[in-house]
Order: sequence, then C-alpha cells, then structure tokens
Amino acid sequence: MRIAGVNLPLNKHAVVALTHVYGIGSTSARNILEKAGIDPSKKISEMSDDEAHAIREIISEEYKVEGQARGEQQLAVKRLMDIGCYRGLRHRRSLPARGQRTQTNARTRKGRRKTVAGKKKAVKK
Repeated sequence: MRIAGVNLPLNKHAVVALTHVYGIGSTSARNILEKAGIDPSKKISEMSDDEAHAIREIISEEYKVEGQARGEQQLAVKRLMDIGCYRGLRHRRSLPARGQRTQTNARTRKGRRKTVAGKKKAVKK
C-alpha cells in the first residue's frame, strides 16, 4: 500500500505503519484510522482498496505530509536564522537549540570530535 509516495510495511498494524509517513505521528495515525472507521490493530496487508482510499483521502485533505511538511519545517528554521534570534543562531552554528548542555553530550548536533592540540607545558629550569 502506497500513501503520499511512501510504501507502507505490509506486516505491521495500521497505526504503526502510518507513522512511516513524514508528518504523521502515532496520535495523528489513530485519528486518521478513527475517521476512516478502521480498526487500528488491522494489518496493512489485510486492508481493502476502499479502506486504503479512505485513508488517502483523509490525509490529503487534512494533513501536510512528506515534501510539504519538510519544506514548511525548513522555511521555519530559515526564518529563525534570518531574523537572527537565539534559536536561529544555534541552528546556524549546528548546536542544540533548546537549552541542552554542550560541554559534554552534544555529539549528535556537533558531529565527531575535532581534536585541538593542547598547550605546551612550560619547561622548568
């Protein structure tokens, strides 16, 4: 089954499989299935074409997913960087933007360690 350009895994429950689409989390997936009248524990492989069509329709009408959601996210970050606010500066420097410590444990944002040569010790006479 293909939704918003993403092939959903056939062997997973519908509520989990829908979260593979960018922009749909577990809460949104439950709401979509509730509106479509589909049991959340039903597997994607067991769904009929009518049910798949109902899900596609709800997502296209009410949700921003995949490319549209990614583009909106990038524009929001770009706006923060353009206005020069604190969060924008943190994004520009690839540092954590939400107050996390950076002396240790910021490796995901900062990347691999870049070793800087230490100071030479003074020679005693």
